[in-house]
Amino acid sequence: MTQWDSITAAIALALGGEKAAGQRGLVRCWRASGETDHAQRCVMAHYLADLQPDLADEVLWDERALSAHHHVVDGDLAPIGISTARGLAPSLHLNLGDGYLRQGRLDDAEVQLHAGLVAQDALAVDGYGALIRRGLAGLATRISTARAAL
Repeated sequence: MTQWDSITAAIALALGGEKAAGQRGLVRCWRASGETDHAQRCVMAHYLADLQPDLADEVLWDERALSAHHHVVDGDLAPIGISTARGLAPSLHLNLGDGYLRQGRLDDAEVQLHAGLVAQDALAVDGYGALIRRGLAGLATRISTARAAL
């Protein structure tokens, strides 16, 4: 079994409702990965963020995902069906922006929203692309509402 196989198996567990088992699997994969395994670490951190019960830990994993993404090049994510590195960026920015918003970090949330909007042209015209675009639009609305409440 390759490292990608182990990662996708752990993600499947988490998405299938076995969150604790998926998280344990991803943490094992994280520990087995090297600091230069940027694509794998990006994907693992992206999913580990969603499995955190604590918002600060969630944001920390989202930041790790985005940091690793800066080193991912086209082809690195092909083993999981993502043809371009840029195709994952809108989701990473959306998740991090959402975390920042929930932490009350409106300026940081807006920076992530803008980056996600700039990168959304890399999204396919499919269900996933529509989901991320709706998420970005929702984040924009929530940021605007939070600003108005100040």
